[in-house]
Amino acid sequence: MTTSLNAARRRADLDHLASATVDLLVVGGGVTGAGVALDAASRGLSVGLVEAHDLAFGTSRWSSKLVHGGLRYLAQGEVGLAYESAVERGILMTRTAPHLVRALPQLVPLHGKAHDPVVMAGLRAGDVLRRMARTPSRVLPGPRHVPAVEAMALAPGLRRAGLRGGLLSFDGQVVDDARLVVALARTAAGFGARIVTRARATGLTGRGAHVVDTLTGASLHVRARAVVNAAGVWAGELVPGVELRPSRGSHLVLSAATVGLSSTALTVPVPGARNRFALVLPQRDGRVYVGLTDEPVDGPIPDVPTVPRSDVDFLLRVASSVLERELTPADVLGAFAGLRPLLDTGDGPSADLSRRHAVLTGDGVTTVVGGKLTTYRRMAADAVDATGLTANRCRTARIPLVGAGPVTGPSHLAARYGAEAPRVAEIGEVAWAVRHEGALTADDVLDRRTRVGLVPAERAAAEPAVTAEVAEELAALTAT
Repeated sequence: MTTSLNAARRRADLDHLASATVDLLVVGGGVTGAGVALDAASRGLSVGLVEAHDLAFGTSRWSSKLVHGGLRYLAQGEVGLAYESAVERGILMTRTAPHLVRALPQLVPLHGKAHDPVVMAGLRAGDVLRRMARTPSRVLPGPRHVPAVEAMALAPGLRRAGLRGGLLSFDGQVVDDARLVVALARTAAGFGARIVTRARATGLTGRGAHVVDTLTGASLHVRARAVVNAAGVWAGELVPGVELRPSRGSHLVLSAATVGLSSTALTVPVPGARNRFALVLPQRDGRVYVGLTDEPVDGPIPDVPTVPRSDVDFLLRVASSVLERELTPADVLGAFAGLRPLLDTGDGPSADLSRRHAVLTGDGVTTVVGGKLTTYRRMAADAVDATGLTANRCRTARIPLVGAGPVTGPSHLAARYGAEAPRVAEIGEVAWAVRHEGALTADDVLDRRTRVGLVPAERAAAEPAVTAEVAEELAALTAT
């Protein structure tokens, strides 16, 4: 079956869900929901997925774009979670998505009286995890100390005064978190999963869900043998008994030229804090993301979280502590924040809550919450296992996502589309998004297929032309 998602396939899949019973209904089109759909479909189950907005609309598109090896969890004593993260990172980088995940050099600058031995010990422990996970050193080299002159070559924007060198290590970086979600959904569609966006689930039971098609206003009841609630921070609104404590992770978008970075990220100790770091992360498009915060969020969950001025000031201050040039709000091109769906396990700051995922069962609905982008595959496997629908074992560790394979074509497209880059080059990114990646609006293209929307000024400039092309492509699909 084709992996293409578009308006025509959406209509057909929605009609099917309205008239037939599927083995598994997945609610939520983020990385976890798309991962569940792929896992279940690849085990031979009939699958429907409904998403209230668009693929990767929620937290999944607001990450740091890192595929972590678990170093932070190791520092917190969560050895099992750290090892799981290292294993999943290796699977993404070497088997399932090598076209989307690549090695990112990360430098800890050493100014003044830094605790070099302590930090290096942590990096070496992370490298032990890398070896235990059997990720080759050619994929992720081991850590090492670099002298000041090499540190400056890797990150020319570093503050020269007091620089004694740096600690260089490597982790995984996903070219685009939203693109990973789209790849998962399309791969699931290739196994027969019915992926329907703009379909809001308003009530769940163990045998299905009431769903509203937000494009037409029509209501339908989707029947299923089992239901997985993968709605992220909104999971508690769909079923009783799921208590979450959302935590906001804010990022700033700056120009790499302003910061003085090329391809090496900076891991910056937060002044006055122990075992807390900020990240300055270069992207392939000439941008830099500075993140991230970990602040509790109370009240209703917004569709799109905003970044408060306090987070902006904090991130600029920490990043500037190791740079030659002090960063100011005028340097900020854009900002974004994601809400982590952390399970409420009691008192204490949100930063101390475990990032381990949880699979909960109540009223016949299986809910999966917590976790990280890196470990989505394990979360999905555990959720499908919990439904009891099949005795077949998880296969996704060896299923390449769409785009995996020999990479050719223009480099700027190859880095985002992998083996599909030549086909994208033939018709353009907007047409590709509408014909094959399920984009239904200009917002889908700008904010979740190309990420132009991360810089408001660039988004405004591109929006008229993208809107016109999307309308033209949708009209052509309707006519066929």
